[in-house]
Amino acid sequence: MTTSDTIYALSSGSLPAGVAIIRISGPRSAEIGRRLTDAPLQPRLAHLRSIRHPNTAEVLDDALVIWFPAPRSFTGEDVLELHCHGGRAVVAALFDALSVFENVRPAEAGEFTRRAFDAGRLDLTEVEGLADLIASETETQRRQALRQMGGGLSEIYDGWRSDLLRARALIEAELDFADEDDVPGSVSDVVWADVCTLASLIEIHLSQSRVAERLRRGIQIVLAGAPNAGKSSLMNALARRDVAIVTEEAGTTRDVLEVHLDLHGLPVTLVDTAGIREAEGLVEREGIRRAREKMRQADLILWLMPSDEMHSASPDDLLNEPDVPAVWVLRSKSDLASPAMTQDEPGTVSVSTRTHNGLEGLIGRLGKYAADHIALSEDPLATRERHRTHLEDCLSALKRSFDSDSKPLELRAEDLRLAAESLGRISGRIDVEDMLDVIFGEFCIGK
Repeated sequence: MTTSDTIYALSSGSLPAGVAIIRISGPRSAEIGRRLTDAPLQPRLAHLRSIRHPNTAEVLDDALVIWFPAPRSFTGEDVLELHCHGGRAVVAALFDALSVFENVRPAEAGEFTRRAFDAGRLDLTEVEGLADLIASETETQRRQALRQMGGGLSEIYDGWRSDLLRARALIEAELDFADEDDVPGSVSDVVWADVCTLASLIEIHLSQSRVAERLRRGIQIVLAGAPNAGKSSLMNALARRDVAIVTEEAGTTRDVLEVHLDLHGLPVTLVDTAGIREAEGLVEREGIRRAREKMRQADLILWLMPSDEMHSASPDDLLNEPDVPAVWVLRSKSDLASPAMTQDEPGTVSVSTRTHNGLEGLIGRLGKYAADHIALSEDPLATRERHRTHLEDCLSALKRSFDSDSKPLELRAEDLRLAAESLGRISGRIDVEDMLDVIFGEFCIGK
């Protein structure tokens, strides 16, 4: 990745489309704009221009052209945008025209955002918020991502880091200039009370953010039970489309199937798994192993027991396993059972995917479960394991700093330095080169 190159990519959706947006960023953007349009461009104004090939002068398309001079652009560099017609041939012709310029090349995944980060236009939490906004599937995910992209999380962490830098400055002033009249004789009452308060704030923030992380990835709900219990039929009914193959043959689901749902604006990932039984085949045994692994990772398990089978497999063994999440028992295929058998036992729900009996009630209960277990706070919260790891490192260093009054002041000041450094790593202020490729690799080409 060479930052001196000028890069280009399709920044809009897949083709064909009504409009395609080609973004160009780098030092040759202005020259490219002049040669493609053969006309001057005013900054940040939309111009309707004929786009011509730089070698043949052939008209390739009529497009809206917008010119963003540095540094007032997304990347902080000169940026040119071509809003052309979204046919594959049109875009291919424009890409061919761009390829004739020296030191101009297609962009790599996330390279536009990486350049915005390098130019100081975004910090890492804002970059991650942008990635989450692009990937958001529900209203609550959109809101949270927008708050993070707007710098709400950075503002909190930068404020805490500034408090720690001030505390360190007071301590170092006492160490270096203890004989000076304008330096307090002891900073303990001032600094350590503030450090304790900050540690409490971070603990509260961490506890709230564990739930916010769940909002970002969605509630994981696993459908489990014996073969032919109706798991795949229920997944199709909840997803309102054919996701899984449904047959009378037992054991047709061999792998894990996932579908993302939007329940009242909340994200839910529904997982269909292989039927649990003593399997002989190698493929089915692997499917059952994956099913059990997914159940251990789930937030909620829906255990299906067909209503027409008196001795169907129960989840008793599952409930006895360690670290098992919540389990709801569903009496599936309620349309095949006698009226006496469809009476819900305590803690069970009867559903039928054929008559849709009980489905709306189940969807309502699942929506309430998601709302009860997902943070809907308007405050920016940490949403990634990376944030939580650095916050926990910061908190540990803070607790070490005020854990013992007998600890030398120099060592306590070092603990504060480590705490501030951990906060700086979240927003990318210091030493984050090793993680940049991973973070920017989440973006698609063109962003």
